Amino acid sequence: MTEEKNYDELSFEQAMEKLEVIVNKLEEGDVPLEQAIEYYHDGMKLSKLCNEKLTNVQEKMVHILNEQGELEPFDVEEDK
Repeated sequence: MTEEKNYDELSFEQAMEKLEVIVNKLEEGDVPLEQAIEYYHDGMKLSKLCNEKLTNVQEKMVHILNEQGELEPFDVEEDK
């Protein structure tokens, strides 16, 4: 059994880097089937994580402007 990887702690950039490594390995085509399946599984987790992070940022961007179209004070650290 493979160890469970905790991707929740990764930044968007770190997740994208790991995803790029996985894609490159799979594109090489010299990967045993079991390893390819594990790479695919990890890639899907990373892809989901990146999508969630992008959606979160998009929602924050919507809330930066108040109803009058003025910039709201925004603290990046508040959501960590």
